[in-house]
Amino acid sequence: MENSSPRPLAIIKVGETFDALRDRRGDFEHWMADGLGNTRLPVVVLDPRRGDALPSPDQISGAIVSGSHAMVSHRAPWSEATGRWLAQLVAHGTPVLGICFGHQLLADALGGEAGDHPGGMEIGTVEVELRPEAADDALMAGLPARFEAHVVHRQSALQLPEGAVRLAGNAFEPTQAFRIGDQAWGLQFHPEFDAEIMRGYVDHLGDDLRGQGLDPAALRDRVAPTALAAGLLGRFARIAEAHDALATATAG
Repeated sequence: MENSSPRPLAIIKVGETFDALRDRRGDFEHWMADGLGNTRLPVVVLDPRRGDALPSPDQISGAIVSGSHAMVSHRAPWSEATGRWLAQLVAHGTPVLGICFGHQLLADALGGEAGDHPGGMEIGTVEVELRPEAADDALMAGLPARFEAHVVHRQSALQLPEGAVRLAGNAFEPTQAFRIGDQAWGLQFHPEFDAEIMRGYVDHLGDDLRGQGLDPAALRDRVAPTALAAGLLGRFARIAEAHDALATATAG
């Protein structure tokens, strides 16, 4: 008899938040797991930086790649290896969600380019605008044309892979979301952040922001709830559940 236990949803931890914020609120993997909501899938956290083995595409129901204070363009060996693994997942049709660094790594690994944004840092609560291509997208369909999201990034997906579909952007960042294949998405914004976490980033980076000519107090005041963006984690969990159910039925 085939084992009908659901395959895990893997959170790929490639960074951590600031110590003071982690002490109060936990780390990236905790915020993402909370955002998934009530999923029937077991959740596992793997960290390729410490040598955790990344599973074959048919061993997991999906993967979420976290943000990081590292940079894709630095070409760290663990980052390059994770990128090659993401390409395997996409080729297999395993659902993937890359967030911030994960978004940039997904684009880079599939033949695009990640690097420094020419405008510097984007940070705070910003408006994201959907493109028409999002109307029938499995992850983003049904969202309003404009919604609020939390961002903090210096690098971007400067060029998307061939065949990728740009789903959302704004005046600063033209690619806030994209899809490659049928079940792999990159989000430049952070659905796992809440308002307290976003304010924590603004506070921690205050000196850097002032050096860029930005006003941390104004950015802090602009921070607001982003329920629609946050809901994308739960939507991705449903996609991973459906993928797992189909794979189990096919195997049976």
